[in-house]
Amino acid sequence: MADVIASLRVSRTEPSPIIRRITVADLREALAGGWQDFRAMPTQILFLGLLYPIVGFIAARFVAGGLLPLLFPLLAGLSLMGPVVALGLYEISRRRERGEPVSLLTAFSALRSPALGSILVLGAMLFAIFLAWLVSARLIWLATLGDGPHGETMGALLVAVFSTPEGWRLILLGNGVGFIYAALVLGLTVVSFPLLLDRPTDPWTAVRTSVAAVARNPIPMLLWGLTVAVLLILGALPLLMGLAVVLPVLGHATWHLYRRVVVW
Repeated sequence: MADVIASLRVSRTEPSPIIRRITVADLREALAGGWQDFRAMPTQILFLGLLYPIVGFIAARFVAGGLLPLLFPLLAGLSLMGPVVALGLYEISRRRERGEPVSLLTAFSALRSPALGSILVLGAMLFAIFLAWLVSARLIWLATLGDGPHGETMGALLVAVFSTPEGWRLILLGNGVGFIYAALVLGLTVVSFPLLLDRPTDPWTAVRTSVAAVARNPIPMLLWGLTVAVLLILGALPLLMGLAVVLPVLGHATWHLYRRVVVW
């Protein structure tokens, strides 16, 4: 506990980060770097071993508990927790960049980071945003289709969503509000978690740096967010199989994006 509290304190000797302007070429290089890291240390086994049991358990619980209408918002909202899940990938990329040996166990060494306290604070913030999204999704459902027999089975749910005016309003409102939540998380975390692993500091400095990075590079960051969304959708299409590759590549690429945006 003392170590966690100590990691929340700001080092007065730590220099302030400099935010660079980036271009679309930097985004391509970040993705290329993410792919190279993934090829050097494939972690799809970890994601397959964790992703499917978790998703299967959540789906079963939501169907059994009569919360089927919230299943898609929950699965989509899990991406809001992506920066926390990717901590181990950032650590692998960080060590490879330094020429240090890495293994699958390297992903878990992020849990011993001096900035663990700050990471926990930001993780709690993301979880609160995730819960707020679920509440918003529930309210949108009640304001459009509402509770009824169309929410009891997957077939009835899909028919109601895609064949009624209320269903299309649900789609428009849900995606619009979801975009706002995704943009919020992007602004708060696009470089904050990698920064904490790289230069342990307090969570507020990390968040301010992330917001400043987006403010200085609004178009590239918007393109980055859209790229992440498209790749996640494509990865989810073949029964989520593609996510075992997409998620690690995006995690590594986020580290390389951080290194191109933030200079010390």
